[in-house]
Amino acid sequence: MMRSILIVAILLSIAAAYYIYLPLPSTISEPWKLMFMDAILRGVMHVSFLAHDLGLSRPFDVAKYAASWDEIKGPQSSPAIRVTDTHFGGVEAQVFESTASYQELHLKRGVVYFHGGGWTLGSGKMQTYSLQCRSMAEELDAVVISIEYSLAPNARFPDQYNEAIQASRHILTAEVLGRYHIDPNRVAVSGDSAGANLATAVVQQMALDSSVSIKFKVQALLYPVLQALDFNTPSYQQNARIPILHRPVMARFWLEYLNGDPKLVTSLLANNHTTQGQEMAAARAKINWTKLLPVAFQKNYKPVVPLHGDPELVEKLPGLLDVRAAPLLAETEVLKALPPAYIMTCEHDVLRDDGLMYATRLEEAGVHVTVDHYEDGFHGCLSFAFGPFRFSVGFRSFKNYIRWLKENL
Repeated sequence: MMRSILIVAILLSIAAAYYIYLPLPSTISEPWKLMFMDAILRGVMHVSFLAHDLGLSRPFDVAKYAASWDEIKGPQSSPAIRVTDTHFGGVEAQVFESTASYQELHLKRGVVYFHGGGWTLGSGKMQTYSLQCRSMAEELDAVVISIEYSLAPNARFPDQYNEAIQASRHILTAEVLGRYHIDPNRVAVSGDSAGANLATAVVQQMALDSSVSIKFKVQALLYPVLQALDFNTPSYQQNARIPILHRPVMARFWLEYLNGDPKLVTSLLANNHTTQGQEMAAARAKINWTKLLPVAFQKNYKPVVPLHGDPELVEKLPGLLDVRAAPLLAETEVLKALPPAYIMTCEHDVLRDDGLMYATRLEEAGVHVTVDHYEDGFHGCLSFAFGPFRFSVGFRSFKNYIRWLKENL
């Protein structure tokens, strides 16, 4: 009996080790810790997709349920930070107010923040985001407003975008800023990953909106996702199997956001949606990494451009060419109107090149840009400055993000 138990235990250990182990570059931060964390996340995703394939749930339902375990129930204030639940323009939000030097005449910085999660997962109420926003409010002596936008599949593009615009318009009014003692000349918009996508789309729209008199002073984008036309940029090719955002999962997130069939993942990954035609040619010019990426990041990778492609894919997914979903496609005249930008990128992230290409386009439009690149960074690393899975690169990236906001906001 004991021998059988021992054999089973050994086999299970081997299976677990095989699942956990993932060859990672030696330059990535704390690889063994990352492997273990990624094994948990991959396990959740695999179960979530399997449940969908079996007809038991929608694609990300199990992952959503797992993420909900990390949510903080109700606002939890502290002596340094007052936290309240509220709405702006009908959109849910949490407000984190620094109580330091709280006086009627003391105006604070303001940050409107959009959390990541592929427009599908996550919440500003998760412990990692709550800790991040608390720390931001305290370090900056600021009011941080975390927007709780609706998620797919209950909301699809452009719903998330519309809610982000709606909330931002409401916040950037004298009435709301005055209520929270926010300096109207010191308001930033920020976000990470899909949240940075929304932040980018919002700041582009708001910069051109003559009906909005108060504008964002700066934009701070953390590993933003900005386009879905090329899933074969050098960073997508290099980091296809690197935690915590694997290339096929990013394609699944896009399809979830744009209300596409999950079966189209393979076509997207092959760039089959990049058909011939004038509109597509104009769009591809704005994401041409052979011209927009510094040579050091291009390495020896080659563009993947199908000879014919599938024009029906673009018809099924019109959001692919919509600048509200893919802000990297913005016209140069729009970019010229934007405020100074901070863009964080990570070497071991499929989205690295989205951020770097956007930085180049902004610089070419005359916008002042700070690129904060982490050679040992991976997607989502700043969120791991907090909680049980703390990474050194997470702590460093958060400190530098805060430093830039202190100096520029």
